[in-house]
Amino acid sequence: MRVLLVGSGGREHAIARAIAGSPLLTALFLVPGNPGLDALGQRLDVDVRDHAALIAICRQNAIDFVVIGPEAPLVAGLVDDLEAAGIAAFGPTAAAAQLEGSKGFTKDLCARHGIPTAAFRRFSEAEAAIAYVHAQGAPIVVKADGLAAGKGVTVAATVDDAVAAITDCFSGSFGAAGAEVVVEACLVGEEASFFVLTDGVDILPLTTAQDHKRVGDGDTGPNTGGMGAYSPAPIMTPALIERTVREIIKPTVAAMRSAGTPFKGVLYAGLMLTADGPQLIEYNARFGDPETQVILPRLKTDLLTLLKASRDGTLAEHTAVFADDVALTVVMAAEGYPAAPRKGTIIEGIDEASAVEGVTICHAGTKRVDGALVADGGRVLNVTGMGATVAEAQARAYAAVDRIQWPGGFCRRDIGWRAL
Repeated sequence: MRVLLVGSGGREHAIARAIAGSPLLTALFLVPGNPGLDALGQRLDVDVRDHAALIAICRQNAIDFVVIGPEAPLVAGLVDDLEAAGIAAFGPTAAAAQLEGSKGFTKDLCARHGIPTAAFRRFSEAEAAIAYVHAQGAPIVVKADGLAAGKGVTVAATVDDAVAAITDCFSGSFGAAGAEVVVEACLVGEEASFFVLTDGVDILPLTTAQDHKRVGDGDTGPNTGGMGAYSPAPIMTPALIERTVREIIKPTVAAMRSAGTPFKGVLYAGLMLTADGPQLIEYNARFGDPETQVILPRLKTDLLTLLKASRDGTLAEHTAVFADDVALTVVMAAEGYPAAPRKGTIIEGIDEASAVEGVTICHAGTKRVDGALVADGGRVLNVTGMGATVAEAQARAYAAVDRIQWPGGFCRRDIGWRAL
């Protein structure tokens, strides 16, 4: 099978590494890819936003199957256009990807179908949202409705913080994503991530993870796209997993199917584990980043087989087996992230870091300039350690981090602290 993988981040590096070992694979192509992927497949030069050009590239290279990593192409309807052109693709249609593309859409779906989530209101004007916050008090959560690269959520400790977040959204800080906001009650508990594959009818549970959203140690500072993660998440017991599937995942899949917009692909539930049970914080319509970097190293089943079954409607014929080992990834980010990451700084020591036992490194935001590897994004590298315990995986990951010579980068030093 000739496969094209769309995306350029650490998530796509992890997916490419898993796909590269599939017995189904005959050739792997990458759009746009990154320097870390060069050993795994051939990078093609095409703008992912130009669907017609991407379809032409697929035809020129006799692509059998397209796997889409990031959320933006899914929300933009890339799956719809590929399938209409007769090219098989993994991921939800634009209508189904609204589960991630619009937080208001998902909250309304939860309200209609009794899916546990925080109480909320939707607003298209700042004045009404601010009045609601004053009436409700704090803490309270403000979310840009659309895609904001993981940065459109503010857990406001004070009313003033909430008002500032609302003002930011409507003043254009998040572009079109902030044209509408969702204001919701602040849930109390511990966060966890749960992943399933679905073909629109059947559900195949994958595994659990916990990520670290805040930029600083001790979960301090602003939210980010994620500064690290580990899998599995010990707090997600078998009983909690069963309840999440029964109360959250199955009703969602059934609701999307009954609406005529069946969801096919990865459904990633961000959960708050409260005293009343799991509640949905939000859905993502694709593999998580950096959660993928800790989930896929543990997957013993062939990933490409599962992705194809999700697209073809045959998931009921498959199971997913994961190793008992723990995987833990540390995100190395550029100075200034998340506000204004500094690009162009030189990174060295990747080979030395990769030599640490049980360690793999995914490129998340790099490029080559005159032969040197340099930072080209906010989150730049994912350093993942595997071990029998969280402590062992953590020790290996940080041993590798310490071999990387990058004065222009930083990382959190406490990834995995909840499990420890």
